[in-house]
Amino acid sequence: MIVVSARARPVVRLALLRLTRIAPRVTRMVAGGADIARLDPGPFTDSHIRIVFPRPGIAYPADLDLRHIHATLPRSAWPRTRTYTIRAFDAAAGELTIDFYHHGRPGLTPTWLAGLKPGDPVLLREPRGLYRPRPVAGWHLLAGDAVALPAIAVTLEAMTAGMRARVIVEVVDEYDEQPLPTAADADIRWIHTARGDSLATAVRSLAFEPGVVQAFVHGEGAVIRGLRRHLLDERGVARDLLSISGYWRRGLTDEQWREWKARQAGRCPDRD
Repeated sequence: MIVVSARARPVVRLALLRLTRIAPRVTRMVAGGADIARLDPGPFTDSHIRIVFPRPGIAYPADLDLRHIHATLPRSAWPRTRTYTIRAFDAAAGELTIDFYHHGRPGLTPTWLAGLKPGDPVLLREPRGLYRPRPVAGWHLLAGDAVALPAIAVTLEAMTAGMRARVIVEVVDEYDEQPLPTAADADIRWIHTARGDSLATAVRSLAFEPGVVQAFVHGEGAVIRGLRRHLLDERGVARDLLSISGYWRRGLTDEQWREWKARQAGRCPDRD
């Protein structure tokens, strides 16, 4: 017998307002619509949504409730999803902003963006988040690659005067750099893979400040896996003050990466 959760989570339906190329490898999408009233990023600076891509030729329920779909349709018919950080949310203007980083290879999202026009639907799951800078920390470490840059930017914007941050962002070259306004006392360092720099080396060689550190470290899966043990065991970062995960994995699609992580955690991917 198939059991479907009684708590339906219909997909939020927005529409494209505008697309802008803000850097050679970054496209900014702004979407809006009446359904935006259902979105609440909460207090988190890493709030993220999943964009939903229905498969052509499949008859889905009108509300596109993924829990119902997952319980009643074969896996091959499930809509595909991609996860992205909310770069900005303006409830008053009715606008949600997402930055897309282009890795330089074909994929589901680049193909979709290439054909997207103002007014076209943007379907997404309601936002979730876990991290925000906490005042208990004496200073903050923010480290990540270009995929983690939106969350780092939102975090810096949320930090207040008197907070201290050490920031390391790995990008290809100077053309990927973006303004990172903040009221905090922030030391921002851009490192470039085009000249051989790496996030792992930069974090490992960083001279830590005295005092309690809260760390946000995200990027490519293999890099992050090595940094996790370094920060916990060698640097002594408190586990409850460490936000760390691989946002993506080189050589894997998003589905393959989520499936790998789900197997490691002993759960079924995409069920929630």
